[in-house]
Amino acid sequence: LSILLSLLVPVHTTRSPNCGGVLTPSGLKYRKSRPTSPTPASVLRQDLMAPPAPEASLTSPSSRNQINSVKVDEFSLTLIPDTGMRLSIDVDLGITSAPSTTKEMQLSILAELHVEMNPEGNLELVTSACKPTLEELQSTEEMDRSAPCTSSGSDVDKQINVEKICLEVSKLLLFPNERLMSLAAPFPITPSCQVRYVPLAAPMYSEQGIIISLQTTFQVSGAAIPLPVSPVPFSMPEPASSSPSHLTLAFSEHFYTSLFFALEASGAFNMTILSPLTTATLAEKITQLGSLFQEDLPVALQAATRSSPHVALEEGKAILKLFLTAQIGAVSPVFQRFLSVNVDVSARLHLSVTDTRMIISAAAIEDIKLSLAASDVGPVLAALLEELFLPTIREEVPAQINVVLRGGVFLPHIASFTYTDVNVTVHKDYVLIPCNLQLEARTG
Repeated sequence: LSILLSLLVPVHTTRSPNCGGVLTPSGLKYRKSRPTSPTPASVLRQDLMAPPAPEASLTSPSSRNQINSVKVDEFSLTLIPDTGMRLSIDVDLGITSAPSTTKEMQLSILAELHVEMNPEGNLELVTSACKPTLEELQSTEEMDRSAPCTSSGSDVDKQINVEKICLEVSKLLLFPNERLMSLAAPFPITPSCQVRYVPLAAPMYSEQGIIISLQTTFQVSGAAIPLPVSPVPFSMPEPASSSPSHLTLAFSEHFYTSLFFALEASGAFNMTILSPLTTATLAEKITQLGSLFQEDLPVALQAATRSSPHVALEEGKAILKLFLTAQIGAVSPVFQRFLSVNVDVSARLHLSVTDTRMIISAAAIEDIKLSLAASDVGPVLAALLEELFLPTIREEVPAQINVVLRGGVFLPHIASFTYTDVNVTVHKDYVLIPCNLQLEARTG
């Protein structure tokens, strides 16, 4: 019934984050030091060393100079608070100006980068400014002379076309942008339930790093479901400025409640539990059962959620509150119910991370309450219900929750990268996950 009622509630349209991440300066440095194919050197070498062409080449048609070696000497990416990032590339060039004359030149490229939202709602790395300069490395005098490529009149300077160089810088962003699109890909939780992490806006830049706010959406059997409204707006907690971690992920209490809400909507918490009791052994405690069943039959509990689950985050622990109704009956072979019991369970959750998945498990039940909802065998005291069924419910409910969650929940991540050196800390209202990035070996 709760699922049917939830479908009548309009989808909550307020765009507010319930998780996010901060890519720290050390993470940015690691990301820069692990460029995936194509590398900056290969992109620049491909066109700088290309044969002259009337329109497309970097070389001037009238120049006889030929670039015959390209070496990326320096490649750095620096965070600029409130603005974005600065890309700096120093390239050593070997240029042949005559059959027996080779000059060593240095091409320096400065580009301003930032991440913005494109019309499709994906994050995209773009360049807003690009300035290449060229200097000769032959003598002290020539090393001191540095002029923008467009203002020099020498044949060597004409060899470098500013617009073409900046086009090559934009080519360096194609591969990272392909990877950024994977951030919003749908990830499976169960065969019928998927999660997506949707960027809400362009990232913000601070001394702590690049801050990205995300909102989760869930699909059940291919259709988006409305999520419970977050009672408290969530903002990314700032990590310590001295944090050595590459990345800090944060997940609000609302994220976990939404996750379990989606799993409930998919029917993941509907469970059948076989009791060690039979109708004969139960009849010793509930005498009316003897007149209902003439033969000894196995007893089972068919449990389903009666209201939406809730997750409470406290300092040092996460608690799942699950509200079930268990129909208790004989299997003969058709299920014949004779009791209906409300079961309220509070289970401690254990959180860890493997690769790019959050592993959630019900570690122990902290509190459990049973109350009679309906009976075909007369009144049954709560103490007797607990004596008969509580041990089985205490053991089987966490076990079946863990079967649902055993695959883990994919964290927001970019393809090719996984997480290492992970530390999961539960705080009041949110979970903080500082970790390091690791480029998967098979991709690099």
